[in-house]
Amino acid sequence: MASVSSQAAAAVSAVLLPAPAFAETVDQRGKPVTIADVAGRALPSVVTVASTKVERVRPSSMPFGSDPLFRGFFGPGSQPPRDQREHGLGSGVIVASDGIVLTNNHVVDGADEIKVFTQDKREFTAKILGTDPKSDLAVLKLEGDTSRLTPISIGDSSSLRLGDVVLAIGNPFGVGETVTMGIVSAKGRANVGIAAYEDFIQTDAAINPGNSGGALVDMNGRLVGINTAILSRSGGNQGIGFAIPSNMAKPIMDSLVKTGRVVRGWLGIGIQDIDAELATALGLPSANGVLVSEVSAGGPAEKAGLKRGDVVLAVDGQSVSSTGELRNVVAAAGARVKVTMDLLRDGKRQSVTVELGEMPAEGEGTGGSSAGAPSNGSSSSLDGLTLQGLDAQTRRRYQVPASVTHGVVVTDIEPGSRAADQGLRVGDVVLEVNRHAVDGMRSFQGRYQASKDKVLLLVSRQGNTMYLVFSR
Repeated sequence: MASVSSQAAAAVSAVLLPAPAFAETVDQRGKPVTIADVAGRALPSVVTVASTKVERVRPSSMPFGSDPLFRGFFGPGSQPPRDQREHGLGSGVIVASDGIVLTNNHVVDGADEIKVFTQDKREFTAKILGTDPKSDLAVLKLEGDTSRLTPISIGDSSSLRLGDVVLAIGNPFGVGETVTMGIVSAKGRANVGIAAYEDFIQTDAAINPGNSGGALVDMNGRLVGINTAILSRSGGNQGIGFAIPSNMAKPIMDSLVKTGRVVRGWLGIGIQDIDAELATALGLPSANGVLVSEVSAGGPAEKAGLKRGDVVLAVDGQSVSSTGELRNVVAAAGARVKVTMDLLRDGKRQSVTVELGEMPAEGEGTGGSSAGAPSNGSSSSLDGLTLQGLDAQTRRRYQVPASVTHGVVVTDIEPGSRAADQGLRVGDVVLEVNRHAVDGMRSFQGRYQASKDKVLLLVSRQGNTMYLVFSR
C-alpha cells in the first residue's frame, strides 16, 4: 500500500508546476518575469504617510464631566484649552524624482504635520502642494535630500481588462509595506458615494485600512490606480476594493503641482440616468445615454443649443452611459475647451460643439429659470398624491426657489399608496406632465387624467429638475 502511494505521489509531483501559472508573465520586451519581480520593481516607489492633527479641546474640571446634575455643586469647567494630537497612517506613491508623492486627500486632510517613510527606511517631512477633495487626491512634496528616490512609472488605466492581474501595495494597519494580489473585478464604478467624482477600478486584491493612497500596479509594475477605499461590513477586506484610475489621477496631479488647484470643465446642465421605464415614457429607442433634465440659463450648454429632453450619447467620440461617466468626461476636459457632443433629440441624432466653462465654486447656483405665472392655491388628491397650486404661501412653506415660477406642489403622499413608491417627495414641484407645461391645478388634472398607465413628470426638487415616471 505504501509503495502504491509513493508511486502515485511521484506521478503527481511529475505534473505539478513549480509555481502557479499566473505567477509568471512577460514584460514589454517579451522577457519572462515573475510576480515577485513586478513587486520588487514597484515597492521602492511606495511610501508610508504618517499625519498628525492638533486640535484644541477644553477639558472639564468637574468630577463627573459636564453632567448638568453636578454643575450646580462644582461650577462650570475652568481648565484652559489644551492641545490634543490625533495620528493617522496611510500610504503614498513617489511619482517624480524630486520628491512628489501622490496620495489620498483623506490621508492628509487637516494634517498639521506630515512624515513620509520610504522603503529604505528614510524619513522625510512633507508639505501639501495641493488637495482635491472632490476626487480624494492630494499631492505632497518631500523636503530635504530627495536623491536616490525611485519614482514609479505611470501606466494607462484604460488598457486594463476585467480579469487582469494587479498588485495592491501599501501599509495596511501600520504593519509595514505589504503586497497583495488580485484581479480587476470591474471598471468605471461610479455613484459609490466616496467622492464627488468617481470612476473607480474595482479589485479583489486585499486592501485594508492603511492601504489608502498606495499603489495599484499592473504586471509591468506600472501605476494604474491609487488605492482608496473598501466596501466592507467588518472594516477589513472582503474582496471589494476601489482604486482611482491613473488616467483620472494624473491630470489632477499635474494641475495640483502647477497651480495648487483643479480646474474642471462645466456644461451647465442637470442630468439623470435612463432606465427602461423612462426610455419608454420618453419614446427613446433604448436606455443608452444620459438625459438632460435641466439647462442653466446663460451656461455653455444653453449657448450651444442644448435643450431639456436631449439625450447625450457621446463626448468627443467617447460613449457615455451614466451620469457619472458624463460628469467625469466633461470635468476632465477642462475649462475653455471645445468638445463635440453626440445627441439624440426627437428621435434624431445630431452633433453640437460646446465650449466648456469652468466649474462654479461650491454653493454657486447653476439652475435655469422657467417661464409662466403663479397659479391659484386650490388643491387636489390623485392616486395617493396631494398637490396644491404654487402661490406665495406654498412657496414659503416648501421653500420653492424664485427661479421656479410655475407648477403644482406635492403637499402630501399617502403612506402605502402607489404614489409613495414612485420617487416623488413632499415639496417637489411638478413642472410638466407628458412634456406639457403645468401652470396650475386645472392644467395638471387635465393632462394627468388624459394619461393612461404611465405619466411622465418633470419635477423641480430643491432647485434641480429631473424626470420621473409615475404609474397610475
